Amino acid sequence: MMGEPDRIMARQILTSLLASTILCAASSLALAQGAAPPAAPKAPAKKDTAKPPAAIKPEAAPAAAGGAEPALLGQYGTWGAYSATPGGKRVCFALAKPSSSKTNPPNRPRDPAYAFVSTRPAEKVINEVSIMIGYQLKPGSESSLEVGGASYAMYTQGDGLWIKNAAEEERMVDAMRKAADVTVKGMSAKGTETTDTFSLKGLAQALDRIAQDCRR
Repeated sequence: MMGEPDRIMARQILTSLLASTILCAASSLALAQGAAPPAAPKAPAKKDTAKPPAAIKPEAAPAAAGGAEPALLGQYGTWGAYSATPGGKRVCFALAKPSSSKTNPPNRPRDPAYAFVSTRPAEKVINEVSIMIGYQLKPGSESSLEVGGASYAMYTQGDGLWIKNAAEEERMVDAMRKAADVTVKGMSAKGTETTDTFSLKGLAQALDRIAQDCRR
């Protein structure tokens, strides 16, 4: 089971990689939009009506741990497979956003949630599941991850979740490979309950891809 320093380091790595992944995706989208063929002529409009795509704030996108930008290895269903080399150490991860998110009370504001399954050969970490939940979790609270008819207790720290019993992680990942979706439940520091459902379509292929890129 990971100790406190390990969780802090893992959270820092994932947060940095996530920020850079979002920034790279936004840049790719902007380039794709710029390369699109011109639209059919339209009636003249005021010059200030066209606005560029919203940009991620610089402070929200720090250089990915050591300046290494994640590279997309492939998109598999709802899961993207990525690799990066922060600080000269290879990291591969599968990343997805929820297919649905609910709060109780309803419609409470929060940042987007993301699910990671990461492999870090230098640390001998294989298929570590973590959730960046999008808000500060209630200190000392326990969240749960439900998949394949089983529920797994999750350790919480800040806005991150990891499996509480590391001995169950391999079984949990195997269930995630086979199931249609996974549900993550948590509670914010303000007492708001959240339920995020992630589609698992493409996860098995994404994990196979990162296993190839980050060999043991």
